[in-house]
Amino acid sequence: MAETGTKPAVAIGADHAGFVLKAALAEALVAMGHEVLDLGTDGTASVDYPDFAHAVCRAVAEGRARFGVLVCGTGIGMSIAANRHPGIRCALVHDATGARLTRAHNDANVLAMGGRMTGVEPALDALRAFLATPYEGGRHDRRVAKLTPAMESAR
Repeated sequence: MAETGTKPAVAIGADHAGFVLKAALAEALVAMGHEVLDLGTDGTASVDYPDFAHAVCRAVAEGRARFGVLVCGTGIGMSIAANRHPGIRCALVHDATGARLTRAHNDANVLAMGGRMTGVEPALDALRAFLATPYEGGRHDRRVAKLTPAMESAR
């Protein structure tokens, strides 16, 4: 897996409605010492959010990035698209508490946020909490295992 020092690589993607927040999050990731795989979009022209969700999830599933970050207008479309990928546990969050709990309890590996729903500072707090929180395991392992479809676990 690609890493810079001890900081894991993070793949990031957004549609036109999430572009501004994505740029702020990518800048913060670089400042924190993470390698950033910016998988687009590169502006505010209308694009289709699933294309960017799929690119980020492929990067995580293939091991090119440890975590993914997705931003669209609400974060809802991105999270739906992301959770269609085997091995991806994407959580839509609006604050640091949600980000911390989804890492600790759900072992989420992709974070989704809404550029029209969450301000830059709360989004940055959520990102930091997401990256700093380890998965607790233990009592959560049984539940997380149930998130894996039978077809995937048979592979």
